[in-house]
Amino acid sequence: MIIDLPSSNTSAVNRKLVELRESGGVFALGRVLTLVVVTDDGPSLERAVDAANSASREHPCRVIVLARGQRRAAARLDAQIRVGGDAGASEVIVLRGYGALAAEDAGAGMVMPLLLPDAPVVAWWPGEAPASPSEDAVGRLAQRRITDALSSKNPTKAFEQRRRDHAPGDTDLTWTRLTHWRAQLAAALDVPPHDEVTGAVVAGEAVSPSTELMAGWLASALGVKVKRSPSAQENGLSLIRLNRPSGDVELARPDGRTARLTQPGQPERLIALARREVSDCLAEELRRLDPDEVYQEALAGVSLVTRGRTPVKV
Repeated sequence: MIIDLPSSNTSAVNRKLVELRESGGVFALGRVLTLVVVTDDGPSLERAVDAANSASREHPCRVIVLARGQRRAAARLDAQIRVGGDAGASEVIVLRGYGALAAEDAGAGMVMPLLLPDAPVVAWWPGEAPASPSEDAVGRLAQRRITDALSSKNPTKAFEQRRRDHAPGDTDLTWTRLTHWRAQLAAALDVPPHDEVTGAVVAGEAVSPSTELMAGWLASALGVKVKRSPSAQENGLSLIRLNRPSGDVELARPDGRTARLTQPGQPERLIALARREVSDCLAEELRRLDPDEVYQEALAGVSLVTRGRTPVKV
């Protein structure tokens, strides 16, 4: 069910939520957090809502979407409430602000009256994010702040901003996309022989924040020299090679879908390692509300990585 409240205000939205709760049951109870999504009005809004709805099946929550409209229009707030089949396991409140209400600093004032009491707040920017999320008006309301450098117009610039302005509670979906890669590498190193890693090569397309983070994570976690090289494939992270005296451990993904794991004394294995959906990454990030210290170490480790110019064949 979708209920439109044109030219409204947050008080009217709250009243409508209470009315729906009294007439339709307890759909607003049992929520574990409030997810605030900051995006622009248009197709990106529906994609973000779909991802939030999917994640809400694992984490029932109230989703508040701040959809920034035209700034040159007269000041107006159009609200929309989605419940039932249109909201997954959550309730979705879409706030479309126009004019002065489309400004970045106006969002926090619209969100505060709608936050669930005594529940943590997570802020998510599925597209362009502020340079310093922790200092943003909405970001200051949240325990966790989720960005996605890959979805920015300039992923390289956005990634450098994440590194420069990182604060405890910040995370980025370019890091979450590496979870399965990191798990495969950890499992491979758990198999004998247990000799130490002496160096590593990480290859990926030229603009790939995830490749940079993987190289930084290996440099910080292993304390060895890591080379970040380009790859002829244009599918993000393509190859990780760990050098060991007994032979290299190599995890390569030439087609962007299936990876090949080779290591001494073991048969070659094929592993399903396609790019993860945004909804899966979002659901993973909502499982924890404490600072991600490993992500912070990976960001710091990027400065220890050396650069290679010769493309690596995958």
